Amino acid sequence: MSPSSNTSRRIMLLTGASRGIGHATVKRFSAAGWRVITCSRHGFPENCPWEMGPEDHLQVDLANAQDTLRAIAEVKERLAAEGGCLHALVNNAGISPKSPSGSRLDAIQTSYEDWLRVFQVNFFASIMLARGLQDELTRAKGSVVNVTSIAGSRVHPFAGAAYATSKAALAALTREMAADFGPLGVRVNAISPGEIDTSILSPGTEKIVEQIPMRRLGTPDEVAKAIYFLCTDASSYVNGAELHINGGQHV
Repeated sequence: MSPSSNTSRRIMLLTGASRGIGHATVKRFSAAGWRVITCSRHGFPENCPWEMGPEDHLQVDLANAQDTLRAIAEVKERLAAEGGCLHALVNNAGISPKSPSGSRLDAIQTSYEDWLRVFQVNFFASIMLARGLQDELTRAKGSVVNVTSIAGSRVHPFAGAAYATSKAALAALTREMAADFGPLGVRVNAISPGEIDTSILSPGTEKIVEQIPMRRLGTPDEVAKAIYFLCTDASSYVNGAELHINGGQHV
């Protein structure tokens, strides 16, 4: 597939790359020859699990709006050296605070400060990045993928109220962005994972598996493959969709 710009390789910006779905996504895109710029609150790790250097990592606290704006400016500077194109933005970062005992925080228990922090990371950072990198995405006729959640459409036994409502808002934002970015040649879609086998699964997940038609957890790579589909020409007429990756759990 030939690049849609004058740069020799496609470039993706990915938030939440350090584990689980993000980790698998880096590996999937890197294997296909993409340059992947990762974002994390932490600096570039010395024992990085994939082939990349510090120039492909950005330390940013997405919970801080000003730091997010600073990071956007740095990304634009880095992209300028390669034609000023961004072929994919994947908003994967997400936080879900727990109670001191590790249980979910419901709508009554969640503090105002936690509501603000969760929405800044899970919701506002996504539109800030897309707006801030609008020119680069337009130049590449790129793709935005927002990572929502099955918790955004139903009360979940483990995901907290702030996390769930922020993901529901992100699903609605995806539709709005698809309508607004579409005329620019930029497609915006979402993936909605269900129970995926990552380190953040809560005890008791095995009971949920009994209710999934496929009777198993999903794998991070299965989610990464769906993200890859939405960022390539294989999905060239898919816009404003929310792809459910949950083994039929939502039916």
